[in-house]
Amino acid sequence: MTRESLTTVKKILQQAGYKLTPQRELTLMTLVERANEHLSAEEIYVLLKGKNPDIGLATVYRTLDILTELGITYRSVFDDGLARYDLKISKNKHAHRYLLCLSCGKIETISDDLLLNVEDTIKQKYHFEVLDHRLTFYGICEDCQKNKVNHYE
Repeated sequence: MTRESLTTVKKILQQAGYKLTPQRELTLMTLVERANEHLSAEEIYVLLKGKNPDIGLATVYRTLDILTELGITYRSVFDDGLARYDLKISKNKHAHRYLLCLSCGKIETISDDLLLNVEDTIKQKYHFEVLDHRLTFYGICEDCQKNKVNHYE
């Protein structure tokens, strides 16, 4: 996260009556460092505990709730039932597109917005403006295919 992005986050928090506490900053930095991992609150807590032994799981949950409520992060729930968190740092309008391996559980983000034409069709045909969408493709990842590993069947 750039200094400019951190300043923006700080302003968003202040406008909502919150401060950028050391715990919130650590949480944000962890999400930046692990941007491709789609971490759960518990996973974030374990990582933060190594940096700040005084941090509590409830603090992590509260921080993630605040950041999500303010649109700084977004929460996705997959088939494992765990809420996973990502920063909204994408320049794309939508950043909720995933490939989920049913064999190993790996989650990969699709960076291309493959649904722009679909959104245009929806807007023209149904006079409905799409503000956001979530899309998850379920299948078997390349590594599991190569290793002929399929825990799904």
